[in-house]
Amino acid sequence: MPTRRARIRTGKPTVAAIALVMTLAACGGDSDDSDDSDSSNAGGNGLERSSITVAALPLADDAPLYIAQDRGLFKKEGLDVRIQPVQQSIQALPALSKGQVDVIASANYVTFLQAHEKGTLDLRILAEGARVAPHMMDVLVPQDSDIRSVADLKGKKVAVNILNNIQSLTLNAILDQQGAGRPEYRQIAFPQMGPALEKGQVDAVHAAEPFNSAIQNDLNARVLVDGGSAPVESIPISGYVTTRDYASKNPKTAAAFKRAIAAAAEIATQDQSAVREELPKYAKVTADQAESIRLPDYPATTDVSQLRRLTELMKDQGLLTKAIDPGTLLVK
Repeated sequence: MPTRRARIRTGKPTVAAIALVMTLAACGGDSDDSDDSDSSNAGGNGLERSSITVAALPLADDAPLYIAQDRGLFKKEGLDVRIQPVQQSIQALPALSKGQVDVIASANYVTFLQAHEKGTLDLRILAEGARVAPHMMDVLVPQDSDIRSVADLKGKKVAVNILNNIQSLTLNAILDQQGAGRPEYRQIAFPQMGPALEKGQVDAVHAAEPFNSAIQNDLNARVLVDGGSAPVESIPISGYVTTRDYASKNPKTAAAFKRAIAAAAEIATQDQSAVREELPKYAKVTADQAESIRLPDYPATTDVSQLRRLTELMKDQGLLTKAIDPGTLLVK
């Protein structure tokens, strides 16, 4: 019998507790002053720019960013990193395109690869952020549900955070491998998935941590399938992205940022307690809650073959019109 995880409420208090409700307004309007400051500070350490503005989400994916900040890894590289919290990485896409932020952390690969293909964004990937780990996202059903296997999901209503994105992409791959029919997806924000399942508005929810644990604890929901199981085990889900213009104009700055993130990712991988110590500082979860969250994997190096798994899966399911070679998008 699984051990009981710390209780995390899934109603409105959770929204206030977990989501950081901030905008990028503070980023705009002062870009000229920022550029002047960067130019004057860069000469001493050989970087094109000393300051970097990073838009970041209140998710476990971003733990290496905060580890690098708090442990002086950015400072060691001569960088002054300014973190701008946002609720969804897509919120920061216009600011990235306009140069109001330099990097987006925890950038949802599916969304940003689609933006790149459509020409909305000339994407470059600085570093991987997170890969799927066991039970960091699960498909949950009520304890008394007559849905007993993935085959029973055919035609059922399943909640996902965003339609046609990483959750439906990975679940479809799992269903296809098992020869099971696909469900009907409903877009419901993570904080509202528990209430929707409880009220019978959906038959199942595809929940990511910390909401995954919360729904299991609050509703005694049953795990139908691990959303990170074959054939999508360890598939990349997010990364640190910038634009081609920024990367080409600031190669030394980009390299310094990559080194700091790689060092922080190694810390996160070798010592999960370092991640759990950071989470309450920026993700608005308690220390007890942080101890129970199933963490993603934090790769210290970017693996093109792993990214290619994602782009090929996106093409197979029609989320890209043609295969993208992720190797052409990596900042060396």
